[in-house]
Amino acid sequence: MAAQSNRRASDQRVVLLVPHTGSMGNVATTERVVRLLSAAGISVRIVVDDRTTGVSEHPYLSQYPLVAAEPEAARGCELVLVLGGDGTFLRAADLAHAVDVPVLGVNMGHVGFLAEWEEESLETAVERVVLRDYRIEERMTIDTVVVDAAGEEVGRSWALNEVSMHSQNRRGVLDAILEVDGRPVSSFGCDGVLISTPTGSTAYSFSAGGPVLWPELDAILVVPNNAHALFAKPLVVSPASTVAVESASQTDEAVVIMDGHRQITMPPGSRVEVVRGAHPIRWVRLDDKPFTDRLVNKFWLPVEGWRGPRGLCRGANDTDDARGGGE
Repeated sequence: MAAQSNRRASDQRVVLLVPHTGSMGNVATTERVVRLLSAAGISVRIVVDDRTTGVSEHPYLSQYPLVAAEPEAARGCELVLVLGGDGTFLRAADLAHAVDVPVLGVNMGHVGFLAEWEEESLETAVERVVLRDYRIEERMTIDTVVVDAAGEEVGRSWALNEVSMHSQNRRGVLDAILEVDGRPVSSFGCDGVLISTPTGSTAYSFSAGGPVLWPELDAILVVPNNAHALFAKPLVVSPASTVAVESASQTDEAVVIMDGHRQITMPPGSRVEVVRGAHPIRWVRLDDKPFTDRLVNKFWLPVEGWRGPRGLCRGANDTDDARGGGE
C-alpha cells in the first residue's frame, strides 16, 4: 500500500465513463463497472447530465467525480468508456475527439453498431481495459464549415458518422446544388443531403439508400435524401475532395446536423463545405474480427448454407457464430 500511496499523481490511471442511464438496470451496470475499475486501482470520472439523475443521486456512484459533458471532460484520461447505444457513443466520441483520447463502446442499446463489445461480455471488456490488452485504430472523421451568402462564416464542427442538412420547414424541400472539388454536379429539390464517413455509412445514410463502406476505406459518401431529380444517386468521392452543398437564395432556412446532436443554422443562400477531418477518432479494438462479421451480426443478415472457399476450414467467426460473442 505504501508504494501505491507514493505513486505520483501523473501516474494515476483515469477512465472517463459515459453511461446511458435510462433504466435502473443501466445504473446497476454502471455501478458494476465502477467497482471493477476501482478495485483495479483505476480512477473513474462519470459524465452526468439532466438525464442521468440516477447517477448523481446514487449512494455509491455519487461519491465519484461527476463531470458535465464538456470538451475538457476527458483531459488526462487514458480512454473514454461508453455504456450505451450509438447515440451515447457519438456524444462520448465528441469528448474523446476534443482531447485526442481513445474511445471504447459497450453496447447497452439495440443495434449498437458503433460499440465494440456487448453487455453480456462486460466483465471481459473491463478486464481488457485494466490489462491494457487492446489495440487502437484510427477512424476517419469529416470537418464542416457553413458560410452565408455574403461569405461570412456561420459555424464549423466535425462528425464521426455524418453531416446532414435539411430544411427547417419540414413540409418544404431543400433546394440544393451539389458541388465536388469546386465544380457543380447537380441541383435538385430534396428532403436533405447526407455527407458521411465510412463509419457512418451504416447509419443515417444507409437508411437513405446509401451503400455500406468498409471502415478501412478512406472515402467521403454523399447521399441525396429523397431528391426530385433524375441524377441523385449516392456518390463515393476521394477523401482528398471537398464536397459542398449550396442552398438556393429563395429556399427556406435549413439546418446542418453533425452526428445527430450538434447543429448549425444554414441561412438561405448559404454554403456547407465538408472535407476530411484533421483529427481522426482513436477507436479501441478488443479483437481482430472482420467488419463482415459485424455487418452480419448487427443486421441479422441471412448466411445459412454458406460453405466458404474450398480447402479452408470454417472458423469461430462463421455463420451462426458471427452473431454471438463479444462483437
